[in-house]
Amino acid sequence: MVSQPEQLRSLLQAVAQGAVSPDIALDKLRYFDFEPVDGGFAHLDHHRALRTGFPEVIWGPGKTVEQIAQIMATMRLHSSVVMATRIEPQVYAQLQYRVPGLHYYQAARISAIAPVNLQPQYPGTIGLLSAGTADLSVAEEAAVTAELCGFRVMRLWDVGVAGIHRLLSYRQAIAQMDVLIVVAGMEGALPSVVAGLVDSPVIAVPTSIGYGASFGGLAPLLTMLNSCAAGIGVVNIDNGFGAAILAGQILRTAQKLSFQPESRGD
Repeated sequence: MVSQPEQLRSLLQAVAQGAVSPDIALDKLRYFDFEPVDGGFAHLDHHRALRTGFPEVIWGPGKTVEQIAQIMATMRLHSSVVMATRIEPQVYAQLQYRVPGLHYYQAARISAIAPVNLQPQYPGTIGLLSAGTADLSVAEEAAVTAELCGFRVMRLWDVGVAGIHRLLSYRQAIAQMDVLIVVAGMEGALPSVVAGLVDSPVIAVPTSIGYGASFGGLAPLLTMLNSCAAGIGVVNIDNGFGAAILAGQILRTAQKLSFQPESRGD
């Protein structure tokens, strides 16, 4: 559904008359299509995937069950994958009766409408490492987000530095990953250790897991920002979703660059 039909008609006429090239028209359409839901409580950005490579995702907290259901019903008309993050079990229990075909990833707290046999669409593998079992909710949010966005994921859970031999036993497998997302709470040391072992980008995710002096994730966040290991990018506390999108952008950019012809100087 296009919300500005007259503008769209005018643009298409200009293309048909040769006044606007198809490439310029496509660029204009990248910012064209949004749709109000139920009188305007939400405006869905259907062309976000054209602009950024990833479709709009629903942030669950702060929305009513009915609002989430209505947004999902509208989004599924435009996309084969619709997802909502930070959906608690009691919210899903109500959503499943309003949204047919809805699946719940409990560990990740993600509800999604997606094909049953979802296959990776992009080359490369994202490695997901968690320091402890308590970090799994954030780590699974990253893993499920990446899979729903079309990326291959390998999970390695509970490999924190308190028992570093667990991490080192997977050293060869970790070295094969194209991008690594490393999730840790407490003092947040794991990303620095991993970044010292691999030649691929490392995305560090601090979690709010830890005793009082971790200050709800601030301590691991500062540790990761102050890492002496090069090649680490840090996202916000508990932001597994953001880490997955960043990892996906890295892989998509690498793929795009691989198809560009090499420039030749004369």
